[in-house]
Amino acid sequence: MECLLVTGGAGFIGSHLVRLAVERGLRVVDLDALTYAGNPRNLEGIPTERHVFVEGSVNDRALLARLLEEHRPDAVIHLAAESHVDRSLDDPTLFVRTNINGTFELLEATLDHWKGIGPGERERFRYLQVSTDEVYGSVKTGFSREGDPYDPRSPYAASKAAADHLVRSFHHAHGLPTLVTSCGNNYGPRQAPEKLIPRAILCLLAGERLPIYGRGENVRDWIFVEDHCRALLEVVGQGEPGRTYHVGAEDRRRNLDVASTICAVLDELRPRADGARHEESIAFVEDRPGHDLRYALDVSRIRDELGWEAELSFEDGLRRTVSWYLENDAWVTEALARPDALSRQGLGRTERT
Repeated sequence: MECLLVTGGAGFIGSHLVRLAVERGLRVVDLDALTYAGNPRNLEGIPTERHVFVEGSVNDRALLARLLEEHRPDAVIHLAAESHVDRSLDDPTLFVRTNINGTFELLEATLDHWKGIGPGERERFRYLQVSTDEVYGSVKTGFSREGDPYDPRSPYAASKAAADHLVRSFHHAHGLPTLVTSCGNNYGPRQAPEKLIPRAILCLLAGERLPIYGRGENVRDWIFVEDHCRALLEVVGQGEPGRTYHVGAEDRRRNLDVASTICAVLDELRPRADGARHEESIAFVEDRPGHDLRYALDVSRIRDELGWEAELSFEDGLRRTVSWYLENDAWVTEALARPDALSRQGLGRTERT
């Protein structure tokens, strides 16, 4: 591969993927609508000779067609998505528009482009849909495996499930060389404060209580974002078209345990002025509607077929993450200035009205 078209490249995962791809010598065309989740600061320092940023929507098929024709990428990696479950409970409209309709528009534009290029380019070309473990719903015991039935339980998960089905249909019906990855919870620098780990860090630094849904018993598989991005490049470069690959660090923890670990790291790196432990700020709040209890992915396929494994432990990754937020005041200040940065969401449509 020489060139990638990445959608959502100014977002959290996307910006890390763009940086990694550029570091590996690839050219990247980066399309992002710069919603609340996209931040131009995330792209600072990336060499412009290998990175072209375009502000625009995946629903703009004419723009997509122009970018594909002009830059002739070897692969499309589709990351652009509304991704916050709480927001989808309050108003699923954007999730349908971006995650389903946007994926359809990108698939249509990509298929037209793919059919028009030469045989050699068609053979090399790949389309990667970046999905989530949430499409499988809550897993009581064991693991979700590639090919298991979908059982999404939130508008967000349902919109991603619909997008995954569209992607697979374009492979089976039209031969488009598509791949799908499903991943657990990412964390790391430059993540928007609506998600658990950055929200916890920023609440504690601001001297506010750290809200935990229910009793904090919900279990997620946590992966450092750079490990995820390595997996994406491995799959798009070496994966078999038509296949799904699960990505995860096999490090499953309760939300309460994650919060307690963050508190312990901050006790060391940024102690409270009153001498109290940060853990005293943890406060249990009303759970969100339909909160899935446990996600767990079987990641043996990507390990056995492609030789990929997560490299960074949760403890090391979390320390790097906390340190980054402590050292980047300008980014944090700008992120917190955005509407609803730390406000409670996910109460559901009935309570909202």
